[in-house]
Amino acid sequence: MARDEDTPPDFERALAELESLVERMEQGDLPLDEALKTFERGVALTRHCQASLKAAQQKVEILLKRGAHNGVEPFVADDASAAEDLERLPEPQVHGE
Repeated sequence: MARDEDTPPDFERALAELESLVERMEQGDLPLDEALKTFERGVALTRHCQASLKAAQQKVEILLKRGAHNGVEPFVADDASAAEDLERLPEPQVHGE
């Protein structure tokens, strides 16, 4: 199943892509322009992963609080900017593929 280009990847896919980008950059053989684009994509993926982890942590905290007093607390994601950054970036071009 192909992913819609407008939807950000899930956490696991974003993390896997980030690890792949780090490996490519560590090789040190990317042209400067491509290295900058790859770095920019990596920053966006990092922000996306951090936002996903923060959201998961907030959900766990809500569930723990709910168990303590059986109240319902709405979950509000306050960091949509990371997903927006990710959506605006094009996929980096890979030479030789």
